Amino acid sequence: MPNVMIPAAVREDVETLWVFHDLQHEPRPVDVCIGLGGHDLGVADYTADLYHEGLFPRIVFTGANAPTTIDAFPQGEALGYRDHAIARGVPAEAVLVEPAATNTSENLEYSRKVLAEHRVEPASVLLVSHPYQQRRAFATAQMVWPDIDLLCVSRPMALDAYVGTIGDADRVVDMLVGETQRLTLYAELGFISHEEDMPAEVVAAFDRLVAAGYTSRLVEDRRPIDV
Repeated sequence: MPNVMIPAAVREDVETLWVFHDLQHEPRPVDVCIGLGGHDLGVADYTADLYHEGLFPRIVFTGANAPTTIDAFPQGEALGYRDHAIARGVPAEAVLVEPAATNTSENLEYSRKVLAEHRVEPASVLLVSHPYQQRRAFATAQMVWPDIDLLCVSRPMALDAYVGTIGDADRVVDMLVGETQRLTLYAELGFISHEEDMPAEVVAAFDRLVAAGYTSRLVEDRRPIDV
């Protein structure tokens, strides 16, 4: 049975990574919102909330499937998110779907193409991602779409509350560790814009969590794969 509590022995290190990945961007009016697909509906929920606040007139949901999402979204992440947003009162005509992307770079590249096909050329974009994904999503967008006015946000939520929505603390910690590794690795490989030097306390927390066995989401080779 999944553990739904962060173990006390690693709690401080997990909080360090959780805070580090939060860019603390404030949502503001933009031309388009792009909701990045994944394993839970928090992205779709928060995108719907921001739409109802009047922050943007158009949404793109992007994402195919991964082994961890196919059961939840058998038709694909983007289509599942679209249906959820429409159920939350977002008009169907406000939502575009990009159903083919399998990593974050493709999320951005393919969404840009979908918008161009609909003659939408935004000057500003708000990305909505999972909390642990903010830094890498933002850095990926800076590489793929360097001329755009860009923000990246997640549904505001404390660590314990987020673990509660996922129902598996170990999975959340593994994701945080995996994303922290990718910031350095993908910058070295040129897949994302180069991250500033990672704070020493973040590096130390990462190293301790790896030593504690939170390694299932680490990249073992040098392919650009997502969590």
